[in-house]
Amino acid sequence: MLETQNLTVRFGGHVAVNAVSCRFEPGTLTAIVGPNGAGKTTYFNLISGQLPATTGSVHLNGCELTGLSASARTRAGLGRAFQLTNLFPNLSVLENVRLAVQATKEGAHRRGLNLWSIWSDHAQLTNRALEILQSVSMSAQQDAPVASLPHGDQRKLEVALLMALEPAVYMFDEPTAGMSHDEAPVILDLIRQLKKDKTKTILLVEHKMDVVRELADRIIVLHNGTLVADGEPGEVIASPIVQEVYLGKAKVGA
Repeated sequence: MLETQNLTVRFGGHVAVNAVSCRFEPGTLTAIVGPNGAGKTTYFNLISGQLPATTGSVHLNGCELTGLSASARTRAGLGRAFQLTNLFPNLSVLENVRLAVQATKEGAHRRGLNLWSIWSDHAQLTNRALEILQSVSMSAQQDAPVASLPHGDQRKLEVALLMALEPAVYMFDEPTAGMSHDEAPVILDLIRQLKKDKTKTILLVEHKMDVVRELADRIIVLHNGTLVADGEPGEVIASPIVQEVYLGKAKVGA
């Protein structure tokens, strides 16, 4: 279980995220929505450690993560995908995934093995990477440099890297941003596949309400950094306060 308690960040006199307390359970996909500037990505950054919180805390399965770096939070079980791809462009597709496999706890343990086992260890890492590429339908591109991939395939590869990390929590920040109408369904299909694992928690920042309606089990709404709605998709989308927020009429949290 992922939980934030009174999570807040201030930039000078501006409160970008205002005392947001929320619990995210395994087996659910929660969409985080709101108008531009609502604090959605900032909230993500506070959870994943890209930003330090001014006050409040982040917990995963009862362990506090608040003081940890982004990389330490990744090792603890938070997997984050960004609006812009975060890949090694000059390495091959396979090498990118293999590096992610090595970054898991199991991979870190393997790096301590003696020289006699290094070649079998390398083969195990490669085989795991190949399995992941097969699951995202990218086996044919395994030897291609990442820089040569179209944008849609780079987003698929980023999902593959998250899968390689085997996180407890998947965090997607507008996963279809910059993708064509034909490319977007591929990413959404991968997220649907991840949803089938009921031991995982998925958080999704998304502004496309058709995507939210289809994928989300729950919606939370931020406005001016404040949590203003939380519940089942149909109920939240139909609520007067959400209608007002999206029409630009609400002054909630100002």
